[in-house]
Amino acid sequence: MPLTDLTLDDCLAHRPDVPAPADFDDFWSRTLSTGAIGTPHLRPVSNGLTLIDTYDVTMPGFDGQPVRGWLRIPATATSPLGCVVEFLGYGRGRGLPHENLLYPAAGYAHFLMDTRGQGWSAASGDTEDTAPGPSGAVPGFLTRGIEHPDDHYYRRLFTDAVRWTEAARALPMVDPDRIVITGFSQGGGITLAVAGLVPGLAGAMPDVPFLCHIRRGAEIAPEPPYTEIAHYLALHRDRVDRVFTTLSYFDGVHFAARAAAPALFSIALMDPICPPSTCFTAYHHYAGEKSVEVYPFNGHEGGGTTHQQVQLAFVRDRIG
Repeated sequence: MPLTDLTLDDCLAHRPDVPAPADFDDFWSRTLSTGAIGTPHLRPVSNGLTLIDTYDVTMPGFDGQPVRGWLRIPATATSPLGCVVEFLGYGRGRGLPHENLLYPAAGYAHFLMDTRGQGWSAASGDTEDTAPGPSGAVPGFLTRGIEHPDDHYYRRLFTDAVRWTEAARALPMVDPDRIVITGFSQGGGITLAVAGLVPGLAGAMPDVPFLCHIRRGAEIAPEPPYTEIAHYLALHRDRVDRVFTTLSYFDGVHFAARAAAPALFSIALMDPICPPSTCFTAYHHYAGEKSVEVYPFNGHEGGGTTHQQVQLAFVRDRIG
């Protein structure tokens, strides 16, 4: 697989000015001021495991709409634990009760949020996106509600993620001062949004993050999901400015500039889905303490299990 973007030296020097909307902070303050932080409802479920307990979680997200997920904790836990809050990649649902055991196996609470509209179905216990149907959107999620930031899909999803993270602090089995957030690809973009909107986090781990320097991603990424934007604009040639104005309210670069939690990034130089220059732009703008692991010959899989070892060390350093 060849390089899909800039070389590492060029990425390190690539520091474009990506202006935020003038009312970016007001937009998110207004968005998050509606609706109270809800109380998660926990229901223990059988996972077939002896050492890890799983709870089915339901709580109110954007506009009070139900968001689902899993809480996994070591079965022997007797006191509040450090917690890893995780957000999922594009098109992924929360999966089954016995999946994603890395963090509870390492001794942490693991609070995994389902992604509205991207799981299997409501009948399978996943989170629906109950907003009105998209107007003229192409298949996928990037152009849903693209006509105005108030209507955009990621306004709902990022609000879900903020509420989910705030709710983690209220769980009796979680130490509210020891919370690290993480996510891969789309989950990495959500991680940056939450890091910029929720103060007091112990750490953030955006892994090959999507939704960073979105316009550049739409211009150079050869594979979806950024290509959804290009396909939409190929049909609606007169909407370029409107589309990128809407998407600017959801760009990880702007959240990164407002984030204070220590961060561990990962970036892959042969990534055709999240071009490395877009990820590096968010990294360069990140306001808090930060480090990055670069995988020169990997695509969108990034560092895989090798990077998980680095993440476990980061989590241990941040929350014990």
